Amino acid sequence: MHTTNFLRQLRVGAVVLLMLTAVVGGAYPAAVWAVSRLGTASAEGAPLTDADGCVVGSALVGVDPQVAPGDPDPFFHLRVVGSIADEDPFAPGDPAAALPSNQGPSSAILATFIEERRAAIAARESVSAEEVPVDAVTGSGSGVDPHISPEYAALQTQRVARVTGLSVDHVRELVAEHTDGRQFGFLGMERVNVPELNVALGLTAPECTTGS
Repeated sequence: MHTTNFLRQLRVGAVVLLMLTAVVGGAYPAAVWAVSRLGTASAEGAPLTDADGCVVGSALVGVDPQVAPGDPDPFFHLRVVGSIADEDPFAPGDPAAALPSNQGPSSAILATFIEERRAAIAARESVSAEEVPVDAVTGSGSGVDPHISPEYAALQTQRVARVTGLSVDHVRELVAEHTDGRQFGFLGMERVNVPELNVALGLTAPECTTGS
């Protein structure tokens, strides 16, 4: 009788193992792959192309555009990188090396960086330090979040319009066009996709990364 029960349990276990192998090892990966191919842009990393068809970045990865010191700055800027490993409060985003800072509210280093960022951004945008929104001085978890708050985009609008020669109203329209609402209407906050916005302004990398 014990042998019969053992064989029955062994048979049930084997059936469950085969079913889980088929579902977890076959059906689920196949379903994930199929969903990833529904949108070609999403499957390929949402590449961004300029007017000449050059791939200049990704809509999903935020790498902050840089200008030489003293040069006019026509770009909308992203959040800072979370890492403080290089002791640089404005380390440019690097998709290969970005990581969260792991610094808590009691971190003296983080507090110093935030104040330095706030002062620098206020000077860049010709506003008071109190007007600089919190996402401008803090990094995202990934360090390469392509989004900023509408408030941070609004703070940069006057400078971008002045440097690019576009009207403030036109720049605001472009910001509105690249502002996404809350997911499903209630998750998260409104956000502006900066890589897409800079491309819409006609601002691209100096060289093609990939020809189209």
